[in-house]
Amino acid sequence: MDNIIVQKYGGTSVGDTNKIKRVADRIIKAKEQGNNMVVIVSAMGHTTDELVKLAMEIMPAPSGREFDALISTGETVSASLLAMALHQQGYEAISLTGRQAGVYTEDVHNKAKILDVKPERILEELTLGKVVIVTGFQGVNSQDDTTTIGRGGSDTSAVVIAAAIKATVCEIYTDVDGVYTANPSLIKNAKKHKVISYDEMLEMASLGAQVLHPRAVEGAKAYGLEIHVRSSYNFSEGTIVKEVSKMEIKNPVTGIAYDENVAKIAILELPDVPGIAGQLFTKLADAKINVDMIIQSNQVDSHNDIAFTVSRDDLIKALEITKEYAKSIKASNVVHDNNVSKISIIGVGMMSSPGVAARMFSMLGGNGINIDSITTSEIKVSCIINSKDTEKAVRLLHDGFELEK
Repeated sequence: MDNIIVQKYGGTSVGDTNKIKRVADRIIKAKEQGNNMVVIVSAMGHTTDELVKLAMEIMPAPSGREFDALISTGETVSASLLAMALHQQGYEAISLTGRQAGVYTEDVHNKAKILDVKPERILEELTLGKVVIVTGFQGVNSQDDTTTIGRGGSDTSAVVIAAAIKATVCEIYTDVDGVYTANPSLIKNAKKHKVISYDEMLEMASLGAQVLHPRAVEGAKAYGLEIHVRSSYNFSEGTIVKEVSKMEIKNPVTGIAYDENVAKIAILELPDVPGIAGQLFTKLADAKINVDMIIQSNQVDSHNDIAFTVSRDDLIKALEITKEYAKSIKASNVVHDNNVSKISIIGVGMMSSPGVAARMFSMLGGNGINIDSITTSEIKVSCIINSKDTEKAVRLLHDGFELEK
């Protein structure tokens, strides 16, 4: 089937019934242009947060199965209401759950990965002329139980479904009209990118820019699917995320990202024995805790210190696991700090531009901002700093690298 457009609308875009009606108008406009429409929706506004709160009031640690059964209902409400809004205007539409849409996940709850999409039902409904509305964020496992794929998972749902049905493009609608050089609510002269590479977008998404979910960008790159990030509040062109050739690279740094949902943990004076770090991080991985920046320093008397970062959401569980492990190997202490943030510069042009990291460190240090730890890749440099310096650091780096130009 030709001319399939997948559109995804986030929680702010479907935050109330008036917004849902506006989304219906946008869908109708695209359909009237001869397109077959598949729409992925998130839960309305802060519905998921409210459902999580309800769960915590009943049971601080609910079972994964029941937790998923509860929080997945938000997307079902959005999808049904949007179908009704289209019916009201005389258009055929049908809402499908993740299960009905053929989204199959691993047997994990809360953070399941999508394993396969069997889109027969979606394609069948499209051939009948219907707008197909699919609940994002959810799927079904081998036990026929509802699963959820983690916060921001509706982006991932949209990309994977778009690839499965061979869509022309996947449009992600949000409350900003594209991808900027920095958070436009913080940096007023931030510049919108017309085009950004998969790699740059992946780094920005994983480093705190909340425009797209990292797994969605990974999926789009793997399938060669272009993503168009647009605002649901206007019809202006947004930012195209795609493969970018070296000929298109102009600046070494194309964006500044920051993440305030960061906590640092350090395990002190642990034995310098092969396999120690592997054992610790395996235990954290088994608990579905993602570890980001890892720094090991060689100390005296055959002992090391290891510091790493996790999200603040995972801090309590990560501390529990780390302290238990530290005790078992007779490490001297475990300390933590949740008054930190991560600030990063990103750009594929950094690979061929020596001295970019040094400029970053000089800008921060020269303005009294202490750098706690550093990690690098070919296209990014990240620093852990005190959270009180976050806004100042973003402004300094955005101005220092002249990203407004």
